[in-house]
Amino acid sequence: MRRGERRGHGGALGKAALEEQPPPLPNGGAPAAADRPPAEESPPPPPGPERDSAGLRRSTESEVYDDGTNTFFWRAHTLTVLFILTCALGYVTLFEETPQDTAYNTKRGIVASILVFLCFGVTQAKDGPFSRPHPAYWRFWLCVSVVYELFLIFILFQTVQDGRQFMKYIDPNLGVPLPERDYGGNCLIYDPGNETDPLHNIWDKLDGFVPAHFFGWYLKTLMIRDWWMCMIISVMFEFLEYSLEHQLPNFSECWWDHWIMDVILCNGLGIYCGMKTLSWLSLKTYKWQGLWNIPTYKGKMKRIVFQFTPYSWVKFEWKPASSLRRWLAVCGIIFVFLLAELNTFYLKFVLWMPPEHYLVLLRLVFFVNVGGVAMREIYDFMDDPKFHKKLGQQAWLVAAITATEFLIVVKYDPYTLTLSLPFYITQCWILGIILVLTWTAWRFFIRDITLRYKEIRRQKQEHKYERDKCLSNGDRHSAILDEQNGNKLRERKL
Repeated sequence: MRRGERRGHGGALGKAALEEQPPPLPNGGAPAAADRPPAEESPPPPPGPERDSAGLRRSTESEVYDDGTNTFFWRAHTLTVLFILTCALGYVTLFEETPQDTAYNTKRGIVASILVFLCFGVTQAKDGPFSRPHPAYWRFWLCVSVVYELFLIFILFQTVQDGRQFMKYIDPNLGVPLPERDYGGNCLIYDPGNETDPLHNIWDKLDGFVPAHFFGWYLKTLMIRDWWMCMIISVMFEFLEYSLEHQLPNFSECWWDHWIMDVILCNGLGIYCGMKTLSWLSLKTYKWQGLWNIPTYKGKMKRIVFQFTPYSWVKFEWKPASSLRRWLAVCGIIFVFLLAELNTFYLKFVLWMPPEHYLVLLRLVFFVNVGGVAMREIYDFMDDPKFHKKLGQQAWLVAAITATEFLIVVKYDPYTLTLSLPFYITQCWILGIILVLTWTAWRFFIRDITLRYKEIRRQKQEHKYERDKCLSNGDRHSAILDEQNGNKLRERKL
């Protein structure tokens, strides 16, 4: 939605509405073609299943009031960026002497190429669904997604040894095998053998990953916006750790580390705080004014802080059981989430990166910024396919990145991935898959056929009762006509 447009009814008039309108013609005639105002760039969205009568706002979308102020902060600066970029390149060409170091020049040229592409993308790429704190911020992360995907494809086409040694160009400390830390071992909560600190096992598990788990699930809740989906992903990932601990020792944890510290405390508390934040965002009034239109300094400071909150809010109603399409979409979202989580551990394992390396942290920061946009685009594509006819650009890139990361893991260490699961683990997963497939077949196929059969049978009984009633009243001709009409109606329904 462009700035200044109104979502909903009863809001204050926008800036465009305050402009002078042409006077009405006599006799109520329509203005001539030359006197008509120019048409909008794009027609209004067609009414979807959850849009209001005007086709402007879904029932799950909040109303927004905006005075339409367009300051220097919101204007396009394509020529300014182009001028600064040209001056920088000209300075490097004319005033800097190129060193005779091939490796240094290669790194510098790659970084400069990436920066030029980011400048182009930030100024020229298509806007996404988010506009706060600024649309250029989200365009920047879209371009970073392209750069990261190209980097992954480059790594994918290298040999295993060359790909691992290539990481030395990013950090000379990389490229050497690292042992994985085992979080299992002594799982006693209270160790009576240690008189100085009987709770040493708990303190050993309290590392930097505990707050990372909490903030990670807090942000994931803001992305998914559904308590059930977050809990399913959280619990299923713990089952995946149980299932794959024979492949990665990093997955080997104590039972209380899995279910008490992770699911209940870190993940559960993060999901709870995220749901509270979602509740506040859904009740918040989205009324925006230009900074210079606010008279008080307190109001100006409040407006600056709220610049980092959403411009509007859409409540996600996934409704996975409403149709087969939505059910498959929700299952696909859960699968991609779990695969992206597993890629975090397997990538650093096959590329020999320590868990505390800054590249691992940068990858998590990257997914935090692109994940919210991708989830919004997926929800719009799934919830309103008549208006959103194709999958969003950020969602497409996130899916491609997740798949490419997994392919790198498959190529670089196929032996680890092909280690067979323990027999009891295999039985559990087979049972779970059978239950899911059985429920899917019953809910979307068997149940619908049963309900349709019961409805036809009920209609036949009602028609038979009406026909007998008519015969008892002596109206046989009308009964025959009703029977013929009923047969035609059932044929059309079938």
